[in-house]
Amino acid sequence: MIAQNGTRPDEAYAAAFDGVAGAPTIAVIVGGLGLSERLTQQAIERLPAEVTLSFAPYSDNLQTWIDRARADGHEVLIELPMEPFDYPNNDPGPHTLLTQASDQENERRLLWLLSRAAGYAGVTNYLGARIGADREALSGVLSKLEARGLSVFHDGAGRRPVITAAAQATNARLAIADRVVDADPEPAAVDRRLLELEALALQNGDALGVGFAYPA
Repeated sequence: MIAQNGTRPDEAYAAAFDGVAGAPTIAVIVGGLGLSERLTQQAIERLPAEVTLSFAPYSDNLQTWIDRARADGHEVLIELPMEPFDYPNNDPGPHTLLTQASDQENERRLLWLLSRAAGYAGVTNYLGARIGADREALSGVLSKLEARGLSVFHDGAGRRPVITAAAQATNARLAIADRVVDADPEPAAVDRRLLELEALALQNGDALGVGFAYPA
């Protein structure tokens, strides 16, 4: 929650970054962590501290993983399972945020997800193309996240204009990824996506890439 003095979690738990003012900046989020002990440990220990790590809410020992990641200097996010177009054939779990659920039911699910741990600066979506195309349902979720002082990072699943409009309507702090860096998880393809991020950062001043905890 937002503290009585106005401090937001996305400020209190943000990782410090001593970048050069005005220099092109790339942010990278690696997600899907906490489900595989080996991959999670490798991500925490091998990736640079500047890489943000996002954790699945259904992870065992979630708080322990978050504490370890933060101790190693990583900023941390929690993943929110959201309804994809092929739901329920593709089911992200029992607390998935749904387009057809009531506002009260989605709030109940959201609070369960947020209560899994502490110390995260924001949230990111896991799947969610359907809810990302439904402005009303997405606005309901974003308004509750903003009320709790959490930033939202989105991989763009859905319709980008709808996602942007929902964020503007709720004053949510939203960043949409410029590239999914491992849509093709082959190392050479990932390298090409990272080069695209570099070009975007040079052009626009900053760029955001998101990826999954694949071994490559």
